[in-house]
Amino acid sequence: MQHTTREGRLAAALLEAADTLTDGFDTTAHLRRVSGRCAELLGARAVGIMLFDGSGETVASAGSGLLALLAAQQGGGPCPESHRTGRPVPPVSLNDPEVAARWPEFTACALRHGIGTAFAVPLRRGGVPLGALAVFDPDRQGTGGGSASVVTALSFADAAALGLHNHRAHDRFRTLAGQLQHALTSRVRIEQAKGMLAERRHVGVDEAFEVLRGYARRNRLPIDTVALSVVEQTLDDTELGRGERRPPLGPSYTWRDTCGNDG
Repeated sequence: MQHTTREGRLAAALLEAADTLTDGFDTTAHLRRVSGRCAELLGARAVGIMLFDGSGETVASAGSGLLALLAAQQGGGPCPESHRTGRPVPPVSLNDPEVAARWPEFTACALRHGIGTAFAVPLRRGGVPLGALAVFDPDRQGTGGGSASVVTALSFADAAALGLHNHRAHDRFRTLAGQLQHALTSRVRIEQAKGMLAERRHVGVDEAFEVLRGYARRNRLPIDTVALSVVEQTLDDTELGRGERRPPLGPSYTWRDTCGNDG
């Protein structure tokens, strides 16, 4: 469905920004798309997103020269300031001497790329700051001129933060589910191997387990790996144990070792 009105295009772009529960999701590519959509809606020269993992990693870009604009903020700029305070940095003129003194490296880089105004809004979810979205434009008469642009940028930032939060939660749940499934499969396999060994050796399942565990320890292997070899019959009794097999266990039979202790 084609959205012809600005409101329709904005709604579609925000939905896309929050939709991250897909296979093969790539954070950088996704945030680059979000940046591009935001730049289109605002009519800005460029929009960029920085995620902060403690080092201020640049993860998204849109527009010619934007990577340089984001990288130049390592020493200070609208993105780090918005991320640190958790509040929008209102539009500023980069020709202002006070701004140049505040962010010298960023200001010099922006002016070289023909950027005269910039502002930034935070990416945050549940009160947790994730990064910031910055909007760059040639002059104050462009994107940087009105509060409506800041509100729109905040909507994009909130949608992007929601998408990142959902994707990370989804990844954690998938990882946990995989770990639980692996543990369950491993347990079932070990039980199968214990049963097979107990039947072949005419011993109890506890002793069969000790045989598995002893072999795993001697060979420094996961017990699940040993159990799989038993189930697939690629590991025979000769390799498994060097001990003497015990006689069958009857209903009233109690094994006594050579020291006379109950087993």
